Amino acid sequence: MAATSIPGFDHSYARLGGLFSTPQKLDPVSDPTLIFWNRRFAEQLGWRGDPISDPQQLGALAGNQLLTDSQPIATVYAGHQFGQYNPQLGDGRATLLGEWITPSEQRVDVQLKGAGPTPYSRGGDGRAPLGPVIREYVVSEAMAGLGVPTSRALAAVATGEPVIRNRIEQGAILTRVASSHLRVGTIQFFAMTRGGEGLESLVDYAVARHFAESTEQPIIGGDAKPATTLLEGVCQHFARLVAHWQVLGFVHGVLNTDNALLCGETIDFGPCAFMDHFDPEASFSSIDRQGRYAWHNQPGIMHWNLAVLAECLLPLIDDSAETARHTAQTVVDRYPQIFHTHHQSWLAAKLGLDTIRESDAALVQSFHDALATGKLDFTLAFRWLAEWANGNLEHSPIPELFTPSDSLNRWAQEWRARQKNNNGDQSLIAANMYRVNPAIIPRNHLVQRAIDTVESGHIEWAQSLVDRFASPYEWQAGDDEWARTPLEEERVTRTFCGT
Repeated sequence: MAATSIPGFDHSYARLGGLFSTPQKLDPVSDPTLIFWNRRFAEQLGWRGDPISDPQQLGALAGNQLLTDSQPIATVYAGHQFGQYNPQLGDGRATLLGEWITPSEQRVDVQLKGAGPTPYSRGGDGRAPLGPVIREYVVSEAMAGLGVPTSRALAAVATGEPVIRNRIEQGAILTRVASSHLRVGTIQFFAMTRGGEGLESLVDYAVARHFAESTEQPIIGGDAKPATTLLEGVCQHFARLVAHWQVLGFVHGVLNTDNALLCGETIDFGPCAFMDHFDPEASFSSIDRQGRYAWHNQPGIMHWNLAVLAECLLPLIDDSAETARHTAQTVVDRYPQIFHTHHQSWLAAKLGLDTIRESDAALVQSFHDALATGKLDFTLAFRWLAEWANGNLEHSPIPELFTPSDSLNRWAQEWRARQKNNNGDQSLIAANMYRVNPAIIPRNHLVQRAIDTVESGHIEWAQSLVDRFASPYEWQAGDDEWARTPLEEERVTRTFCGT
């Protein structure tokens, strides 16, 4: 997709026409105050302006005035929410400022989340409470540090105005950046609500923007139509993304089709959480009462989301309904194997094995069993293993942070015997464990403490937390505060959306 080498805004999606989006007027706030500014990320973007020193830039990130060349819009989409189809959702509290073109000619969406009502607010106020904004800023930046494809946070601004939810809360606006905000739900809206009007243009646009130069091995050979290219690309993205979540113990919490980006980035961190002690049924979202989006269900849910996308694309895959369905089914059926390949590759690296062999199934299962039975910390257990494999236990903080159970110690003897049978450079395989087993993650109690401190007017601790997540795979001084398992009274077992 064409771009300019000069950083600035473009509006290719808005140029598709009024079917896809609505021009959005700014809705000013009374007293904007900067909470976070992601200077390092701003430099990567080639962003012009600094809200710390420039009041006009601060006002723009609060939705009080336009940035140069910005033409704000709100986009429309649909989606399955907890399995129930809603024919029109859309940017109910988000304003897309435009597509920012970086110095490397990358095109990214820049969006103000919590910037006021839009035509798609469905009676809502379009605002965001401070807590969810802080959660998304902290966790999305931590995810970026962990190497997970994710939307990013450029800034967080307090509005100086109250937001009424279950209680009166402080309002805030997040400046969110993503490769795009096109979702499975975007495809659904035009496939299921408008009788197909605009669907072909949308698919062509999505493929040109995200899959025109794909290096993935095609699932369907020959000259595939754009709809097939889109389905194949999303299949690869979803399988890789959820495999990465699983090995990090990340629970998204609300994997509706409107929160599944076609570009394969993590988005919407409202009810998300990382598990502390290992629990396959871990679910934290206050609105997920049945555990639909629990940790162990996430791979299957993304498979379901992919199948929904496939159903929407059938008319564009082939003129023959039978051929279209066969082609789509072939792609969808490949998802489990692609997920398994990525998951096993990461798991092998985390366990210090050359690969996960068929004979390793019992070893892997007994590892997870030992963690679950002993309610052991998921992240620290893997890091303990990495330090042991590298002969570095006594030179790391791990002995002060993690005590293996008797069953885990017994398992480790079996693991050590298996590790000796690795093919390849043993020291290199062991050293690689440090690249995939983080020392720190954005634990729920840390995120909650960041929210509490910012709400009380003290930003420094939360900023230091965000800064620490830039290097999550390395030990640093003072990591006993960031890396430890929470005390029982600190545990956060429920997380909340901001709507």
